[in-house]
Amino acid sequence: MNRTRMADSLKRFRVRLAEFNRARRRRGFVFPLDLGSKSVRQMMYLTLALLALFGAFAWSLSYLTPVSPGREIALSELSVLAADHQVVSATIDDFDHRVEGTYQESASRPLARWWVTLPSSDSETPALIKTLTDGGATVSVDRQSQKYVLQFLTQYLLPLVILANLFALIFLGAKTGGDAVSGLVQFGGIGRGRNSAGETRITFADVAGAEVALVELREVRDYLVNPARFAHLGATAPKGVLMYGPPGCGKTLMARAVAGESGVPFYSISGAEFVESLVGVGAARVRDLFRQVRHVAPAIVFIDEIDAAGRRRGGVAGGQEEREQTLNQLLIEMDGFEATAGIVVIGATNRPDILDPALLRPGRFDRQVTVEPPDLEGREAILRLHARSRPISPDVDFAHLAQRTPGFTGADLGNVVNEAALLGIRAGRPEVGPEEFDEAVMRVLGGPKRKGHLMTPEERSRVAHHEAGHALVAAAMGRLDDIHRISIVSRSRSLGEAQARKSWQDRVVLTRQELLGEIVVTVGGRAAETVVFGDPSTGAEDDIAKATAIALNLAGRFGMSDRIGPVRLLETEGSEFLGGATVPMEVTTGTVLADLHGEVRAIIEAALGVAVQTLTENRATFDTVVAALLEHESLEQEVLTDMLRAVPRLAVAVDPGRSLVAHTDLRRPVGES
Repeated sequence: MNRTRMADSLKRFRVRLAEFNRARRRRGFVFPLDLGSKSVRQMMYLTLALLALFGAFAWSLSYLTPVSPGREIALSELSVLAADHQVVSATIDDFDHRVEGTYQESASRPLARWWVTLPSSDSETPALIKTLTDGGATVSVDRQSQKYVLQFLTQYLLPLVILANLFALIFLGAKTGGDAVSGLVQFGGIGRGRNSAGETRITFADVAGAEVALVELREVRDYLVNPARFAHLGATAPKGVLMYGPPGCGKTLMARAVAGESGVPFYSISGAEFVESLVGVGAARVRDLFRQVRHVAPAIVFIDEIDAAGRRRGGVAGGQEEREQTLNQLLIEMDGFEATAGIVVIGATNRPDILDPALLRPGRFDRQVTVEPPDLEGREAILRLHARSRPISPDVDFAHLAQRTPGFTGADLGNVVNEAALLGIRAGRPEVGPEEFDEAVMRVLGGPKRKGHLMTPEERSRVAHHEAGHALVAAAMGRLDDIHRISIVSRSRSLGEAQARKSWQDRVVLTRQELLGEIVVTVGGRAAETVVFGDPSTGAEDDIAKATAIALNLAGRFGMSDRIGPVRLLETEGSEFLGGATVPMEVTTGTVLADLHGEVRAIIEAALGVAVQTLTENRATFDTVVAALLEHESLEQEVLTDMLRAVPRLAVAVDPGRSLVAHTDLRRPVGES
């Protein structure tokens, strides 16, 4: 009957636990017990046994603690009582190292109990026994054998049983999936970074703006779904695909899309998980990873930031040796499975320049795919992809937004859509409209509007002349189509801005004339301050930095300076995908470096001269743009085109005699091509 009641109670508890989990699953909290699992039941039994063992241990300690009835007396008092023949009996407890007994205080009183601790020296015991026997006391010895047995069990056997139970509980908890326990048990393993087949719901439909990369990855999908198709023509499917590019371009997303399309298990691992200071741990984790993958093949292994484990070998000893052991094990494992094993390794990195050459050879990473920021059509597709699950106003022009976001990665565009949605919520609107998207782009580019600092009238005037100078010089250089808007609204990183549709770095091929024109447009703001106020300000700091970078690349990287010659004197330090700095090469020292710096200075000074002359010749139009900008704070491209239509079109050339920037008046209005 009792067994039936226990079974019914356990069944009711399971039902209530299942209802509890279903009610909270959407909130992301589930009670981590499944009483229907054999492992969970074993853990419960081990836990109860462990509690019982701890209880037995506590009881044994309390039992072994000496407890004697009566009052404690001193040895001197015991000697006096024995000499007066008042001690009736005495018992020596061998384990407790005590003497206890009874004594008669007076004939009218009952016997009283006493106890005393034996001296640590065994030589004192015979003297104490003689004193008691001489006083007429009955002396006996209690060896307490049961306490000696219990002491052995408590000191040796019971701790071993507790430790065995505890380790069994830890290993069983790791098998069940506890994160903290699993980290202790699987210190040399890779852990559980796996999504089972069908769990990854991302497909190629969730990827946009990377058609070139998707073509290569579709081949991997086809191989995992239908390997016989490759065997028919004797082709070998790629064993590894390395994707590299700037951060935020969707490398991880595309790897998950391959797994979602293929319907195979997906292992997502970070390269840093292989790196440990303890010798051999990284290599052990690599072995454990591929052991798990072989058991569930076909499968995909995605190693993010693979440069952490695949850095080029060589260097100082110590931690470098452990990194090389990890890399060596990774190379061996990638050679250890056949192309028909159904295992594909996808790596992602922002630093392909530092990867070991052995890792990049065919047979390991057969395909190397560059994932670059999307182009105009790709940006529009990504914006529509992120906006498909949101209530978007039909007035939103995604093509126009794509033109305003040159150089944005997929992550940046996703941030734009999210910022627009947040702004719509803040404004209490039912749909996300063009105003929210417009402000979202501005927030991503320059940060939120400054509300704590108000510019003085003098500052507003200077900023307005600065931005209007950029616009007018851009019109003269034929670059007005690239200027989307000018504004004097201060944001977290700038006081104003002339927002461009594209940067010179986004173009594929550039001529020397285009680069010189870019420099002239860049210093147009500082030239405007010089023309109007006669004194530049710190607001042109960013313009000077950009102009210097362009001039430095023109003369030292692209070999377009007649004074320096067609040679390369600069190189990129670090990965180009992480914005590596341009630094002089080893041969660029002494007079060569001085000549390079002199040429950069001459180019910028000549560009400033061209910008100053352009603004001076078109002063009336310039003042009109400044007045409109001060009135409206922002001017869109259509308004700028109308206001600057009469500005003559100029071309920038190089004076062969001085190798300096000059300009030629083409006398073509801005609106003409």
